[in-house]
Amino acid sequence: MEENEKRVPSKSTSMWGTVLSKSLQLPFVKVDREAFLSKELSKFCTPMEVMTALEEGPLMVLTKSEIDKLANQCIKYHLTMVSGTSALMGLPGGWWMAGTIPTDITQFYGHILSLMQKLIYLYGWPALTDVHNQLDDESLNIMTLFVGVMMGNKMAIEALAKLATQMSKNAGVKISETVLAHYVVKIAQWIGINMTKEGFAKGVGKVIPLVGAPISASITYYTFRPMARRLKKHLDELYDMGMEHGKVRGER
Repeated sequence: MEENEKRVPSKSTSMWGTVLSKSLQLPFVKVDREAFLSKELSKFCTPMEVMTALEEGPLMVLTKSEIDKLANQCIKYHLTMVSGTSALMGLPGGWWMAGTIPTDITQFYGHILSLMQKLIYLYGWPALTDVHNQLDDESLNIMTLFVGVMMGNKMAIEALAKLATQMSKNAGVKISETVLAHYVVKIAQWIGINMTKEGFAKGVGKVIPLVGAPISASITYYTFRPMARRLKKHLDELYDMGMEHGKVRGER
């Protein structure tokens, strides 16, 4: 019995690691912080302000309403894209019938990871990728924490609150190995277990001819939207904490 209990977390962690790895291989997932912010902030900022944002963070040049507008645009875009792709994969017949559920989950979390990077960059987090657009183990662990927050995991919320207090505007994200060991493994296990349930729910919709497409798209829509909103809510709370400590510029 004890051996079986130990194997379950291991399989769950491995599942999340596999999905994370495959999702990051999708061409749209890795977000170049500088390119993304330069494009988005040009809608509201002067070239000099964009430069300031890249060096010190968007919170130094954007108002809260501008952050909200850009964040909501990102959420709407990815929500539309992920739901549309899910509907196509829900159609019966064709090339997608082989391994449909794994592909659907991979693209779902691909959009989750892409949106997550865009939102945290808007709210002042440093780049997760290096100069070669690669992610190291610490960045993957941070991604896991953020996905945990998006899925409503209280442990992930607690971990990111602690992580945020350690951040500085001009340095990379720093987190102790003790915190990573304490939180990330358990959160990865939890995500893996919940992905199994999610995959089953989507699979039920796909086995029903013609009805599978709208069911798949609907499940995706009503799963993705609250995840995006949870992350934005958490980032808003961290923003408010920064306002209290004078760490952001606030309204112009």
